[in-house]
Parts: sequence; C-alpha cells; structure tokens
Amino acid sequence: MHALRRLGPAAPAESVGAALTVVGSINLDLTAVCERLPAPGETVIGADLQRQPGGKGANQAVAAARLAGRARMIGAVGDDPDGRLLLRHLADAGVDTTGVRRVPAPTGTALITVDHHGENQITVCAGANAEVSLEDVAFAPEDVVLCQLEIALDTVCETARRTPGFFALNAAPARSLPAELVERCDLVVVNETEYACLPELADAKLVAVTYGARGSALYAHGRQVAAAPAQEVAVVSTVGAGDAFCAALVLALAAGLDHGTALRAANAVGAHAVGDASSQPEFSPLEHYLPSPADGDALSADPS
Repeated sequence: MHALRRLGPAAPAESVGAALTVVGSINLDLTAVCERLPAPGETVIGADLQRQPGGKGANQAVAAARLAGRARMIGAVGDDPDGRLLLRHLADAGVDTTGVRRVPAPTGTALITVDHHGENQITVCAGANAEVSLEDVAFAPEDVVLCQLEIALDTVCETARRTPGFFALNAAPARSLPAELVERCDLVVVNETEYACLPELADAKLVAVTYGARGSALYAHGRQVAAAPAQEVAVVSTVGAGDAFCAALVLALAAGLDHGTALRAANAVGAHAVGDASSQPEFSPLEHYLPSPADGDALSADPS
C-alpha cells in the first residue's frame, strides 16, 4: 500500500506540484443566484441565471492544473455542444483531456441555487457521467489519483484497485462505502455532514474533515492528528470551494508536506475559492498558499 511521505514543517517549493489525475464528473452548471434559497414548495423570483463549467471532478482537475501546472482528467461528456464547450474549457485551463470520452448521452448538468450568503442547493443530472470508463486508461506508480462519488461507485472501486500509487477519495455526495475501498484510500476528504453519515470512516487510514468557518482537521484511524483554522473571507459562493480544498490538500500531502502545513494551504485555497462566484476560479501556484515560517507556531502538529 502506498504510504504518505512525511517531511519537516515545510517542503521546498519545487517539491509542491505533482500532477494530479482526476477520475470523475464533468458538468455544465446552471446556477440561479438569488436573495434566499426557496423553502420546499416555494417559488423565489428575481434570480440571475448563469451557465458555468462544473462537476466535482472537473472542478478538482482545473484547480490542480492551476495550482500545480498540470493535471489529467478521466471522464465523459456528451457528443453535444455543452460537451464540446466543457472540453475546451478544461484544455484552456491546462488539463489533459485525452482521457475524456464523448458518449451518446447528454452532458452532465447540475442545477444550482445560490443565496446572497453563498449557501447553495444542488441537484445533479448525471448524463454522460454515468458512462465514465477506465478503458485504455493506465496509472503509473508515480501518479496521484483523486476520485469523487458523482460517478458510478464500481468505477471508483476499479480506479482504486488499479492505482499503484497515492489514491484519494472525496466521498461526496455521501454514500455507503465498501470496506475494500476505504482500506485502499491513502486519504478520504469529506465535510462534517458527510463524515457523520459515513461511520465506516471511523478507522480509515487518513480522513480530512472540513468544518466551514471552523476550519479543517485530519484524523488517522479516528485520532485527530492535525487541525487548521479557516481564513476569514467574504463568502460569494461555496459551490467549488470543497473541490479546490480537495485538490490542494491532495497535492500538498502527495508532495510530502506535513499534515498541518498541508491543511493550512488547503484552507487558504478554499478561502480563495469562496470569494469567487465561479466553481472553477483562477488560482496562483500552490506555493503561494503555503503558510509563512512566522505562522509555524500556529499550526497544529501531530501529537506525539
């Protein structure tokens, strides 16, 4: 089983930037921005409609490409105008799209409502994402691979089995996970609601849990080994923030940063994301988000 490399308080900047392979969803986001979210059965008027590239997998791949300079996407889009648009956007962001299939199904679509606090409601129509395949896909020992749960669970499990190197799972949307998959994960990333829904993660190797304004923490076999505070920012949208956090944390840990430093960097990337209306914001290189040496005393180190 691939193990995390552990370095000192901070790795040299040049070690941060391992390419990330993302196996996951690609969606067109149809977003209604309104004053408040509707209650069940209620109609809210006065919303502003936006069309943006999205999907948890694509969001993570774009974030990785912008943070690390390169990323690879394994997924599927429809052979339709939306699919072609999303492929162009991925390529323009620096993502290798040779592993994205065009299939005879509608491109995946997410229906999103965002209120003036940045809170959201999301409904996903899988479309082509239901046909993501690993046919003709190979993983090298040095590959860092990240999955989510907006594609078929069988495909996620197959990816985990075929990945010889670092394998991470963003277990969202939450669903029951087979023991084989949990055991294989070098890292699982969830928010606090998902963590509460997944008791099978209680003894997982390494789990990152995000707590919104209360920051994030890492748990090894159920024991907290690091925590980091959230950065105070004006929230515009939280839609892509978790995906940006995932990409940053996986890149940081795979590059050998210690737990506390990696969490701080991921929190900083997530804070950048919530201040942007897009689910795929522009980012600086990951080194830009690393805590300075002066912040070292504030990091939560692994207990001895």
